[in-house]
Amino acid sequence: MIYGAMKLSIGSGLKLAFRPWVEGLENIPTSGPAILASNHLSFSDSFFLPAVLDRKVTFVAKAEYFTSPGVKGRLTAAFFKGVGQLPVDRSGGRGAAEAAIKAGIEVIEGGGLFGIYPEGTRSPDGRLYRGKPGGLGRVALATGAPVIPIAMIDTEKVQPPGKLVPKLLRPGIRIGKPLDFTRYQGMEEDRYILRSVTDEVMYEIMKLSGQEYVDIYATVAKRQIAEAEKAEKAAAKAAEKAEKAEKAEKAEQAERSAGQAEEAPGADGTGTGSGGAERRDPGTTDRPAA
Repeated sequence: MIYGAMKLSIGSGLKLAFRPWVEGLENIPTSGPAILASNHLSFSDSFFLPAVLDRKVTFVAKAEYFTSPGVKGRLTAAFFKGVGQLPVDRSGGRGAAEAAIKAGIEVIEGGGLFGIYPEGTRSPDGRLYRGKPGGLGRVALATGAPVIPIAMIDTEKVQPPGKLVPKLLRPGIRIGKPLDFTRYQGMEEDRYILRSVTDEVMYEIMKLSGQEYVDIYATVAKRQIAEAEKAEKAAAKAAEKAEKAEKAEKAEQAERSAGQAEEAPGADGTGTGSGGAERRDPGTTDRPAA
């Protein structure tokens, strides 16, 4: 009931304001379970995708969205519950991953649509990164549900990372044909099978999105970018400090040169002071030559 109300208000508003285009909508089953595996470009991905589908889609979200204190926290929790998000504590490492897998299996066993981002986090630069095999592969192989690859298009331009207010641009959603992995069902503990399943899904997402593929995890890329930015800031700070030191040294040299010029003999080399007047013996006078 809450989901329907939220979808009617927020979903209709999104479609009216941004007019997202959709391809392959016929690939979403009208009933029965399925896993929707999508690339992840923007915070808004979890809103645009449900907005264009007739069925409810359930994603997992970090528990902080549901446990923040105060009025704002309660409103945020109500909002995420209303749009079909399930809280998962991500601070517990492997325990957090297990909780997400369990939540996904429960959604599938209930006949619902489970949304997942195999990259595990938003892309830091718009490229497609290596999928994490644990969540997607294990839910797919444990349930036998079909995996539907989905490509979000240009959502990072609508709402770039770190930006609260979206831009009125038109994003797109491209939905691929369902992938059947029942041949591997019951093999969810085999890491090679999990890797193979995940890579196959990521390949289909890459074809749909047209993104450049990078064979490292997005979390690693984010760490590398953060370290590079930190090093760049440190280098800029060091360069600024060196420039200030150089200016100070030049100013000091100029001051010393000015002081030495005031103390130096006259320019004609006759031992005059700064006034340049010639010194004479008081007892002598100028006489014409004999």
